[in-house]
Amino acid sequence: MRTLSDLGDLAGKRVMLRVDFNVPLSNGVIVDDGRIRAALPTIQHLLNLGASVLICSHLGRPEGSIRPEFSLAPVAVRLGELLNQEVIFASDSVGDVANSVANSLIAGNVAVLENLRFHDAETSKDPDTRMAFAIKLAGLADAFVSDGFGVVHRKHASVYELASLLPSAAGLLVEAEVKILQALTASDSKPYTVVLGGSKVSDKLAVIGSLLPKIDNLVVGGGMLFTFLAAKGYKVASSLLEPDQIPIVKQYMEQAQAIGVRIILPTDIRMASKFAADAEIEIAQSDALETTSFGESGIGLDIGPESEVVFASIIEEAKICFWNGPMGVFEMERFASGTRAVASALSRVNGLSVVGGGDSAAAVRALGFSDGDFGHISTGGGASLEYLEGKSLPGLEVLN
Repeated sequence: MRTLSDLGDLAGKRVMLRVDFNVPLSNGVIVDDGRIRAALPTIQHLLNLGASVLICSHLGRPEGSIRPEFSLAPVAVRLGELLNQEVIFASDSVGDVANSVANSLIAGNVAVLENLRFHDAETSKDPDTRMAFAIKLAGLADAFVSDGFGVVHRKHASVYELASLLPSAAGLLVEAEVKILQALTASDSKPYTVVLGGSKVSDKLAVIGSLLPKIDNLVVGGGMLFTFLAAKGYKVASSLLEPDQIPIVKQYMEQAQAIGVRIILPTDIRMASKFAADAEIEIAQSDALETTSFGESGIGLDIGPESEVVFASIIEEAKICFWNGPMGVFEMERFASGTRAVASALSRVNGLSVVGGGDSAAAVRALGFSDGDFGHISTGGGASLEYLEGKSLPGLEVLN
């Protein structure tokens, strides 16, 4: 993979930097600026080399239409605050406005282009349409740096085609992410523990299949745990269940047993009377979820206190630990305890601890943890999972 040193002398050059500034917004206010902060080292490095930096990104899913609530304008303001310098904002990503801003840049300047996805060509399934858009973007710069790890698994114009049109390389963030993921796939450190949560087991089956032969422990929480419990023959009341996935879950459980990998499921669950923050809660054993006063209508929304202790103990003993997906509905404080326990244990790992982006990254920050509490917090949940599944990621392949 080409890195920044492969681009040669960048002094006086305009560098198009593809980042992932898809930050959460509430009424135009940035809720979590973690993704902006993650791009700062690459931006600063390019400025130190004497380049000007023209930043492009997407935000949300505007579906090819101009929607003010998805504007990158607030992101440009926040970036300026973090860099402690003026950041120019262009109200379009291509066309006269973008050309004018690009042509005005001198060494040390930083500009942010408007949301790429205001143009449906960015995400088009037609390669020719994407290429036509990428050609317009390429005309704005002398070189291209890919630093949006959260989108490298997407074959989008600014991720894939653009990299083929200009001298291109990975930024510092993408380089660091790949090194961490390589360590996760190649490490022989033991014990190696993977913690998976989130709502759907179907989203995690491929990564389970890929990692199972390499790990010692698979810890399962979140909504996906109920398909595992059902595979053991347990009733799960009205908890989230994917019945069509039960056969393959059974296969993985049998495979794990055959190769000596432990699959650790919760022994107790916080059952709720309804999916709501003010629901009544009862703790039930995992093999008796319908014995609460809620009966068959009960919903499991978090792992139980007994499971928290067991999970934490296994995580803390790991020399390498990868976590993706919350243990419960952490957005509701009364169902955040399991996720908090896992995050706390991961912060005490004496080895490599990796938070696999997405909801997990959002959860640790929402629960008061800082990035420095962990070995690495990935900026790409989907990208990191696909890498660990062994899939080819277009945005990385094009940099080889």
